Amino acid sequence: MEIQQTLEILAFTDPVCTWCWGAEPVLRKLQVGYGDQVRIRPVMGGLVEDIRAFYDSANAIGGDPERSNAQIASHWLEASQRHGMPVRTEGFRLFTAEVVSTYPQNIAVKAAELTAPALGGSYLRRLREASAAEARETGRREVLIELAGDVGLDLATFIGHLTDGSAEHAFRADLELTRQFGVRGFPTFGLRFGERALVLRGYQNFQAMQAVIETLSEGALQWRAPMPDAAGLLGFLRTFGRAAPVELTTVFDLSPADLERLLAGLEAAGDIRRVAAGQGCFWEPMAAGPGCDSVTGLCAT
Repeated sequence: MEIQQTLEILAFTDPVCTWCWGAEPVLRKLQVGYGDQVRIRPVMGGLVEDIRAFYDSANAIGGDPERSNAQIASHWLEASQRHGMPVRTEGFRLFTAEVVSTYPQNIAVKAAELTAPALGGSYLRRLREASAAEARETGRREVLIELAGDVGLDLATFIGHLTDGSAEHAFRADLELTRQFGVRGFPTFGLRFGERALVLRGYQNFQAMQAVIETLSEGALQWRAPMPDAAGLLGFLRTFGRAAPVELTTVFDLSPADLERLLAGLEAAGDIRRVAAGQGCFWEPMAAGPGCDSVTGLCAT
């Protein structure tokens, strides 16, 4: 029996990096089309250790925490106009006099992975949503804990990893891996298939990522395009929970007009709902009916 080879992607990232947020449609398309032939492993790179000592000359970001918030919000909005993922600038306040680093968010992701490896990706995604599309102050511990509850993590265990140093230790290991790969910007992707490997720096569109994957694997991986119909969309949303329109057009190769038609039908049938998010929206599946979620322990009416 032939053993299936797997291509590994090390996604060097930070939960509040806007171009990492913009990479979500491409990464989700890779997950759907290649399935378990591709394994995406997020590596927390720690974008800002201390905003007071940080300076991004290209976007004039850094220095005073409160002034930096306005600079970052403007940069995120400009980036959103290019990558299409929603952002909220109203009430945006990532940094304060007490919160000057993005390390708490990075450490929280490691705490989530230690608590429940299968939910680590869900927590990172929820953290990105809260930071970018909801303008939540995700550097605050109480917000990080609330988001852990949103994805069904055991809160006592999660808080334990935040408190006992184990999550920070895991984050420091990620920082060392980031240094070993010479990563100085996010996102950066390290791809490996067998003995072949390469590093891609910066945001990549799907066509570039697929071309590199096909080259590294020499055609060994099989691409399975999802069905671009209502059933396919609903199945995707039930798997991933929610998605921005650009994620759906990217994953299913749909035009905005065709996507709108399919979403309208699903919404009219009561299968999905639109959730406002910043200057855009998400689409998410409706609950099947009254009952309790065995993952989150939340009962709906």
